[in-house]
Amino acid sequence: MSLTGALSSAISALNSQSQSLAMISDNISNADTTGYKTTSAMFDDLVTASSSATSYTSGGVTVSGRANITQQGLLAATTNATDVAIQGSGFFVTTSATSGGTTGYTRNGAFTTDNAGYLVDNGNYLEGWRTDAQGNIVGNASASSLTPINTQAVATSASATTETTFAANLPSDATISPASGSSFTSSMTAYDSLGTANSIEVTWTKTAANTWTGTFANPTLASNSGTTTGAVTSSPITIKFNSDGSLASTTPASPTVAVTWNDGATASTIALNLGTANKTDGLTQYASGESTPSVDVTGINSDGLAFGKLSSISIGKGGVVDATYSNGQTIAIYKIAVATFSDPNGLNAASDGIYSATATSGNATLQTSGSNGAGTIYGSELESSTTDTSGQFSNMISAQQAYSAASQVITTVDKMFDTLISAVSR
Repeated sequence: MSLTGALSSAISALNSQSQSLAMISDNISNADTTGYKTTSAMFDDLVTASSSATSYTSGGVTVSGRANITQQGLLAATTNATDVAIQGSGFFVTTSATSGGTTGYTRNGAFTTDNAGYLVDNGNYLEGWRTDAQGNIVGNASASSLTPINTQAVATSASATTETTFAANLPSDATISPASGSSFTSSMTAYDSLGTANSIEVTWTKTAANTWTGTFANPTLASNSGTTTGAVTSSPITIKFNSDGSLASTTPASPTVAVTWNDGATASTIALNLGTANKTDGLTQYASGESTPSVDVTGINSDGLAFGKLSSISIGKGGVVDATYSNGQTIAIYKIAVATFSDPNGLNAASDGIYSATATSGNATLQTSGSNGAGTIYGSELESSTTDTSGQFSNMISAQQAYSAASQVITTVDKMFDTLISAVSR
């Protein structure tokens, strides 16, 4: 019966517009939600097979939600060093637990460090790959090596000295050994692998014209010169100068100082950079012009760092997680993974901006930032919601008008039923 079909069609319109309004309401509610993707109402007509040119049976309408997951939101700068955003395709990989958790994917990069040192957002742990200090992934960038990012993995930092560079003038007017005034001392700093600062005294002795030796004493604690901290096991070095005061050669050609430490630190071999042959960029030999000659030290600089504790964490462009320590050292400790899908709009949405893979979306492919079609990760930025409130208000007015019109159809059908019943009962 046509009136029944009209009533059914109007009821389907009320139901569809109600669902559309629910989607609009969600979109507006999440206008400020980081990484939120809007849902659009997609209407489809329902047609019955009995409709013909002379007899029409109404079908109605149905609605479905279309997730706009691939829609890019604007990136906004923040003051939080652990906020991250993706410009382009892809999702951050998260897990619900540090071990054996459920894998999820999100565009919400508002991560903070919890009391255990993990980067988390709403109880979900951000995952990445461990790196060396230069930011190179240790092993390979695979799912099996992906792990929750724990900033306490390298809670302390120390760096042993591997090279000391000298810039000093040895006085040409010094006497030749063993006469008095043939030897002079200076000192170099050496850090062991445990971050202990030590001092090694260097004795420069003039043994012949344009010829000197460098002898290295056992190291002592930098803060207490009376405490011996190890033993130098290398031989003295011989230094020769040209007649113009520039460095001629050293024996051995690549001099080093070998040290064994008393505190259990790894034995050190420290390369000595004394300058370039025939140049004046390191050690030189010129007259001091003093009645009592002395060594004129421009600089004796050693690499390495003292022991330091973790002081801050930051994430830079490319998704590299950097740790900064109290000794001033900053090193890379993790690289954040980016997951891409063949059909991102097929992902299943859950609360807190988390998505899960489905048969429609396909399995995740893990990439590093900006590689193989994956988006680029930016630190100290967040992706804004894709909700356009003005557009949503326009959709809401349209849904309201359609809903009111459908309700009018129901009222009209009701009156027509009354008229029909009155006519039949006469």
